[in-house]
Amino acid sequence: MNELVQLLPDLKKIVIDAGEAILEVYNSDSPIEVENKADDSPVTKADHAAHMVIDQGLTSLALNYPVLSEEGGMPQFSERSSWQRYWLVDPLDGTKEFINKNGEFTVNIALIEDGEAILGLVYVPVTQTLYYGLKGQGAWKEEKGAKTELKVSAVNTQDTLAVVGSRRHGAEALDELLKHVAEVFDDINLVSMGSSLKICAIAEGTAHWYPRLALTSEWDTAAAHAVLNAAGGEILDIDLKPLTYNQKADILNPFFHALGDQSFDWKALIQKASN
Repeated sequence: MNELVQLLPDLKKIVIDAGEAILEVYNSDSPIEVENKADDSPVTKADHAAHMVIDQGLTSLALNYPVLSEEGGMPQFSERSSWQRYWLVDPLDGTKEFINKNGEFTVNIALIEDGEAILGLVYVPVTQTLYYGLKGQGAWKEEKGAKTELKVSAVNTQDTLAVVGSRRHGAEALDELLKHVAEVFDDINLVSMGSSLKICAIAEGTAHWYPRLALTSEWDTAAAHAVLNAAGGEILDIDLKPLTYNQKADILNPFFHALGDQSFDWKALIQKASN
């Protein structure tokens, strides 16, 4: 992993440069022009600008790792399945939040190795906050010149369970799930937010659990997943097995649970709440 540690300064510059490209559009006086992709999801000039910055930046590293980006081409699985290492990128996660100008959007770069997110960087352009993590090395947050190591926070049924959820997807299913969780925890605090910030909130210990009961794509989660893992958390799929990448023809994630404190029996709680 030493070679990846040495890459971090270059990768930080790439995500920050992409964030600056996004802010040029975000802070412009001109209205944000929105197009709809084939799957009906929105895309803007900022998505494309950030993609170009990241694609060029990763290519300049001369590592010859393939780049799979939301705003790039989609190779056939017959080609992708041969990739041992590749970059998985969401140049602008939270496009709807970007359009609504609430600041809750991120730049995401992950390195996947044999189906596992081993390195991730998540940058928040509006606050100039950077989260990053590397397997076996740790996770950190850099903001306003200060660097803080990230660790998930402890979970106790006598205390408040801090849950994060999507602003736009799966609210009804989440409410039903939390009704059952309320039988175990004295208090539950649910906060809704956009983009990969939800997973980062668990990594930095301000939240404990993110149940995602709606569809996402692999590039939506990978970078923050690496940060969370390095901070002591994990993401489990709907079968309570570790979430993996590039294992099938489509790049849709199953429903999942992003979890903090691994000493807590999450599986028992989720199974109880899901019955």
